[in-house]
Amino acid sequence: MTPLSVRPTKSGKVRDLYDLGDRMILVTTDRISAFDAILPSLVPGKGIVLNTLTKFWMGRFRHLVPNHILSDDPLEYPAPFRDAGEELRGRSVLVRKAEVFPFECVVRAFLTGSGWKDYVKSGAVSGVELPPGLALSERLAKPIFTPTTKSEEGHDIPVSFEEMKKSLGDEAVRLRDLSLELFETASAIAAERGILIADTKFEFGRIDGTITLIDEVLTPDSSRFWKADRYEPGKRQESYDKQYVREYLLSQQFEGEGAPPKLPDEVVARTAALYREILTILTGDAQALEETGEQQS
Repeated sequence: MTPLSVRPTKSGKVRDLYDLGDRMILVTTDRISAFDAILPSLVPGKGIVLNTLTKFWMGRFRHLVPNHILSDDPLEYPAPFRDAGEELRGRSVLVRKAEVFPFECVVRAFLTGSGWKDYVKSGAVSGVELPPGLALSERLAKPIFTPTTKSEEGHDIPVSFEEMKKSLGDEAVRLRDLSLELFETASAIAAERGILIADTKFEFGRIDGTITLIDEVLTPDSSRFWKADRYEPGKRQESYDKQYVREYLLSQQFEGEGAPPKLPDEVVARTAALYREILTILTGDAQALEETGEQQS
């Protein structure tokens, strides 16, 4: 028996979850979603990129916050999963189960995406008032915390920090401050490599009463990565993330309603290349790059 013949306890847009009681196995697939819809195309090697980047960042943050990973070696997984180690290697982790906070902790350093749309309408983003006259892609005076609900199905809904605090109390303050600290740390690391982090989201849970970093961290699925030497406010930026796919879908008049279109081969290939490139830039992990390339052949 292999994990591919064991039905996942739960399948998300990208990850398959196998519940083992107080532990779980998370398998990051090559599925891709946009506008809260799972697209009918796979991006070869994408799961390895996301998994590798998440492990990279969790390692860099270990001095700031614990994370839920126990092992990424399939030989250390329980049966029957260790019997399919070659299929799981590079794209899976064994983790401790956490009590997940029902919010996604979004941090923005630049005005783009849904934050830009909110600003144009209201002059604020998730209740955070911003100065008038800011341009698309403009760098904010300092990063802002703009949480959303964490929806199992459908769209996550932006909420103000005050609404989050009504639900979580003082833990909301800790999550906000920790998110901003992680973002600042990551931004400094990325800047050394010529990359701007425009925005990202973090997810947290409680394990034995301790706030713990979980799920994916600073991947091109959950973040916007821009080339620092080509950054220019007032326009859309070149990016190493899912924005390339979003732009294609918008050109096909798809924004989440109805059946999503299949991605052309050239869009799939370009997306896979962008994901591999940001992995290499941020981590210098040549071995992981080779593994993702092998997945394409």
